[in-house]
Amino acid sequence: MAPLLVALTAALLLSLLCAVAVGAAGGLTWQTALRLLWSGLTGGSVPADRAAAYTIVWEIRFPRAVLAAVVGAGLAATGVAVQAMVRNALADPFVLGISSGAAVGANAVLLFGAFAGLGVWALSTAAFCSAMLAMLLVYGAARTPQGLTPLRLVLTGTAMYYGFSALTTLMVFSSHRGEAARSAMMWLLGSLGGATWASVPIAAGAVTAGLCHLLLSARRLNALAMGDETAAALGVDAGRLRKELFVVAAGVTGAVVAVSGAIGFVGLMVPHAVRMLVGADHRRVLVVAPLAGAVLMVWVDIGSRMLLAPAELPVGVLTAVIGVPCFLLLMRRRGYSFGGA
Repeated sequence: MAPLLVALTAALLLSLLCAVAVGAAGGLTWQTALRLLWSGLTGGSVPADRAAAYTIVWEIRFPRAVLAAVVGAGLAATGVAVQAMVRNALADPFVLGISSGAAVGANAVLLFGAFAGLGVWALSTAAFCSAMLAMLLVYGAARTPQGLTPLRLVLTGTAMYYGFSALTTLMVFSSHRGEAARSAMMWLLGSLGGATWASVPIAAGAVTAGLCHLLLSARRLNALAMGDETAAALGVDAGRLRKELFVVAAGVTGAVVAVSGAIGFVGLMVPHAVRMLVGADHRRVLVVAPLAGAVLMVWVDIGSRMLLAPAELPVGVLTAVIGVPCFLLLMRRRGYSFGGA
């Protein structure tokens, strides 16, 4: 697996450099962009005539590229956790209803000016808070005296997803602000256009904390994926672990969706592809999947910026365009199952 990790790490670094060097801004060559990036990383001086170009590279492109990598890593890792939690190969972070819950808070800000007193933090704060509220609702509805069961989680999360989506649609149609409605729809389909350095640490911290917990729980995840009875025989409390995974998945998804909007298919497709490469052992999958998700999201974001430049495509549109055919091909692969090829 070491060669694969080296290759993915190199691919991620190269992808970040490409994301910084490529853009719709005229007159900004690769060499200039990379030179300005190096100045930003090392604290070097920038000529006065390059101040505008430096702002584009260091304040717009680079934080956006870094945030894309963080979002991709978070969605991929959460996808692995959710699929193990509900023992369903078709599960992803959206199956819990957390992302659609976050959309309610985000739309309240975009359409009606809620949390206006928080300024630039209003959107992220509202989205995260509503995501956590959605988590509590899903948990409360799905919980039984016997604990959380995979089927109840899937059914409850799906029902909540449709409920929150309907509420979001109602909010959009009831708004009389055309530009605000357009921004809301853009956010609902996923966008990294609002990325700033201020938004990176929050998302990165949540993703890092969640990934560390998942890595430490990798052996227990292996047991859980084989069924509750097998897990119990191996000394793993399936109910307790499922609660832990639910909280981790909800927290990471809420933090990621708060800064990027609703981006689908990454958490569904990447874990499948990684299992085909390294097998079903979560000790391997949870190391490779975040890197693969990060590389994918950086290139998807590049595509969203460049395909219709200077206009921008929603990131979620491209992930769906890529994800649907790739996932269908994975499903048609002979002998494929939850555990891998």
